[in-house]
Amino acid sequence: MENQYNYYNPENPQRVYQNYSQPEHHTDHEKKPKKKVSKAIGVIGLALLFGVVSSATFLTSNILGSKILGLDDSSSSRTEVKQNTPVGSSLSKSSTVVTSDVSSTVESVMPSVVSITNLSIQEVQSFFGGRYQQEMKSAGTGIIISQTDDELLIVTNYHVIQGSETLTVTFNDESSVEAGVKGSDASHDVAVIAVQKNQISDDTMNAISVATLGDSTQLKVGEPAIAIGNALGYGQSVTVGVISAVDRELNSMDETTGQVIGSAVKMIQTDAAINEGNSGGALINVSGEVIGINSSKLAGTMIEGMGYAIPISDVSDIIDDLMNQRTKQKVAQEQQGILGIRGYDVTSEISQKYQMPLGLYIYEVIEGGGAEKAGITQGNIITGINGSSVSSYDELQKELTYYAVGDTVTVTVQIPENNGGYTEKQVEVTLGEQMPAQPKS
Repeated sequence: MENQYNYYNPENPQRVYQNYSQPEHHTDHEKKPKKKVSKAIGVIGLALLFGVVSSATFLTSNILGSKILGLDDSSSSRTEVKQNTPVGSSLSKSSTVVTSDVSSTVESVMPSVVSITNLSIQEVQSFFGGRYQQEMKSAGTGIIISQTDDELLIVTNYHVIQGSETLTVTFNDESSVEAGVKGSDASHDVAVIAVQKNQISDDTMNAISVATLGDSTQLKVGEPAIAIGNALGYGQSVTVGVISAVDRELNSMDETTGQVIGSAVKMIQTDAAINEGNSGGALINVSGEVIGINSSKLAGTMIEGMGYAIPISDVSDIIDDLMNQRTKQKVAQEQQGILGIRGYDVTSEISQKYQMPLGLYIYEVIEGGGAEKAGITQGNIITGINGSSVSSYDELQKELTYYAVGDTVTVTVQIPENNGGYTEKQVEVTLGEQMPAQPKS
């Protein structure tokens, strides 16, 4: 003889199974009057019924709640839930995927971000060992940070404009104009370029904006970060991540030679994707403030991509100085002036080994040249010209392409002291004529 019961399946509350068979196990001395057995069965049945009703009520409430919250998917037993949740919020369930809508922030900042195309002439070694000059084109990004009555001022990375023959700025509305260089600081990988406002159409001027600079000293690890830039030269794009670390010490690298060109600088690390072409672009917070200038990207087969940005507060004074320089225009090669010195590069390795400033070490001063007349001597190290940093002979030559014979420039030199240290001095030098080539014997 078997007793028949209904039972509630907690794994699926919508189903209540019947005909659950349980064999009778009773002996003669366990037999109870039928009335009491019936009463017990009635109590058990009532309890089971209450459980079924309660479960059904809970199920109904759960279904209604899910429909109200928009989490219902009757066609499948999906566990992944996607919601539009503001940046910085999170959900506790590990099965929940949170997406962040930063479109309004990006929309407000995008008009202040520009694409930069650098057309340069570089010396290339041929397959047969010879060398020849080749026109090269590279892409980067810039941020509109200020404007004067005549110019729109844009900050970018030094390596974005390095060696440029022509710089072209493309605005958010796809219109393009040429730009000139205001000044640069190679050791901090920062430069400011300018566009003449009379070259920009009224429609473009109405479509662009000046970026708002934030305070990078207040950054916290884990807070959201948004990178905007001309990734791979395809045009402006947006990536989102968090601040992974602050005060990461890295060295500036020469894009052409791969050599270290400056002492270690502190950087912001982010996991927001930063690819080639993003350099010079904006790293912003959720308020739309620029907190960093995207500068480089480190990637490898064993690690996830790590992007770096120059903290905006660390270079704000440098940017102000560069903005106040006059916009440079290249002069014809035969009209370019010279300092009248010969020297060699003080690289990062030499600097560390001999405790010398990065720059151009002068081993010879040409008699009668501008440098000699200004009091520059052998052993001095040139580190800047007219406010732009100089860390190599090539950088000095690039800077001199903006000045003609007879122009007076301010040269920053480091003068060695007897105690092994150096004293910085600003020297006014009037540029002389280029030395004629020596006749071949």
